Amino acid sequence: MASSFNVHDAAGYERLMGRWSQKLAPLFIEFAGLANGEKILDVGCGTGSLTFALTKAADLGEISAIDYSSVFVEAANRRNTDPRIKIRQADACALPFKDAMFDRAFALLVLHFVPEAGKAVAEMRRVVRPGGAVAAVVWDHLGGMAGMRMMIDTVAALGESGRQLRSRYCFQPMMQPGEMKRTFIHQGLADVTETDLMIRMDYQNFDDYWAPIAAGEGPLGKYMTTLDAAERRRTDAAVRDAYEAGQPDGPRSFANVARACRGIVP
Repeated sequence: MASSFNVHDAAGYERLMGRWSQKLAPLFIEFAGLANGEKILDVGCGTGSLTFALTKAADLGEISAIDYSSVFVEAANRRNTDPRIKIRQADACALPFKDAMFDRAFALLVLHFVPEAGKAVAEMRRVVRPGGAVAAVVWDHLGGMAGMRMMIDTVAALGESGRQLRSRYCFQPMMQPGEMKRTFIHQGLADVTETDLMIRMDYQNFDDYWAPIAAGEGPLGKYMTTLDAAERRRTDAAVRDAYEAGQPDGPRSFANVARACRGIVP
């Protein structure tokens, strides 16, 4: 099952989102729970933001990590120096693991890019032992990402293609209040809890914010690759104006909220 996330270069992803998922990972781990000696599955590991944070949070027995993108798998494997960590390419909707072989399965900023997110939750439940936990977290694109909505609303004001992008971006799977909780319950998980987690994205200047998007990374970057030269210039100028907001270019800080959900395998 293909992911809807767009990635060209691991370094570009790090600048776009990896540095922020590293800030989110400890908050997510605290919410999801962790104990020494456990076997953990990281579904959709990307460049390893959660994978490597797990090793700092507890003395784990084993970490298996998968991602659909070979670009991410190669980048994460290059970073890995821990023999407990095994990283491979795989599909979140068809996990290559036996039933009940993990203590916990986590998904950090993944499910909203899986077209059949419910199937991915079902697979996570399948590979976790009874009494173990399944947990996931996704960004609240509609109401919780001020910095990204700034760009989205700007391009929506410029034309129909921008309005279509906004509709897709704001209503990806698992993002609406209670949606993940209902999915977890539907897939047979018990004691399901949903909460909000918040970090701030701090940028040094407009280029720090805009460069990875302009280079085509992520869903917003993918939109930029569809524009002709004149449209790109107009979009660049309009988003810069929104970022600067009438003041000189420089540091800006945006609050970003993510929805997290946790359930127990009966």
